[in-house]
Amino acid sequence: MSYLSPLQWMFYLAALLAVIASIKVISGKNSVHALLYLVVSLLAVAVCFYLMGAPFAAGLEVIVYAGAILVLFVFAIMMFGLGQDEMLHAPKISSLRLWLGPVIIATTLLIQLLFVIDDSEMQTKLTSMVIDAKQVGISLYGPYLLAVEIASFLLLAGLIAGYHFAKPDGPDEHLGLQKNSNHHSRQHSLLGSSHKSGANK
Repeated sequence: MSYLSPLQWMFYLAALLAVIASIKVISGKNSVHALLYLVVSLLAVAVCFYLMGAPFAAGLEVIVYAGAILVLFVFAIMMFGLGQDEMLHAPKISSLRLWLGPVIIATTLLIQLLFVIDDSEMQTKLTSMVIDAKQVGISLYGPYLLAVEIASFLLLAGLIAGYHFAKPDGPDEHLGLQKNSNHHSRQHSLLGSSHKSGANK
């Protein structure tokens, strides 16, 4: 009977934390709260990459996904006004309870990384099977080229869907927006004329 090595136990623990955080993302009732767990989930996936001997892929996971992509998600939530609507209808959660789950998962991942970095035996195993940037590029644009292209089409589909849900549904809403803008411009012009008349007096 073969037992798992400590490095494998670390990998499966990080994978379990990624699954738990991902479940909290899709089961959350508030998109802002779900983003916290999404950040932790992406960090757990980065730890999995690092434990597999791919530090370059782990760095890309943190920089590209946990950094740039999350900024786009926050921008989308701000643009659609989702946070304001959810704060009105979502159940009230204390700030301590909100941060407790992500903090526990992130702390566990940090302890894992510190333990792996401090253990010389694990570092020897990781350095013996390091996957550098060249190998990652050859794999992405070699046997996995079709998967990369499919992922790009999925991103394009998400962009089109975001535009579809953000735009007004019909001409009535366009007219309503124009009426509101005309109403505000009339109010500004009336206020300006009243100020001018008061100054002339």
